[in-house]
Amino acid sequence: MSKQSKAKRDKRKKQQPKRPINRLNAQQPVQNHAVLTNEEGQVVAAIGLQGTEWLLAIGGQTMGNADNPVPMLAMLKHLSNVQEKEGRKVNLEYSTQLQQLIDDLAADEGKTADEYLSQLVSEFEGVEGDDEADAADAGIVADDDAAPTDAEPAPAASDDKPQA
Repeated sequence: MSKQSKAKRDKRKKQQPKRPINRLNAQQPVQNHAVLTNEEGQVVAAIGLQGTEWLLAIGGQTMGNADNPVPMLAMLKHLSNVQEKEGRKVNLEYSTQLQQLIDDLAADEGKTADEYLSQLVSEFEGVEGDDEADAADAGIVADDDAAPTDAEPAPAASDDKPQA
């Protein structure tokens, strides 16, 4: 090897055009398909498609992913209903592609898209009601100011000794 071979190689590398670096798992852009916005126009939650995977984002953070976005849309619809019951104005908009997917699934079950989506939303409302019913059955009181009952022992005085 000559003493100048490194200098020649470096000169040749500088003259070559720059190539972009292709990463193996390059992030694909996310296409929004459903967006829940509040009255100020801020995005509260969204459903997007990244490649072939549907993503659910709430509060700017990705909360989950799935192959089927319809349950996520039902969750957003339920969230929208809860917000409206609390007096907040929210707006849920979704894409024609997502609407077509709902129409197809509803047609398979012989329902309209609104009926199908309402059925899914009611399942979320049922889960919320079941949790409250289970808590009532277990005797759990949500009020922190409630006095201790016979089933709940009063807090022990602190003696700095562990209780057996």
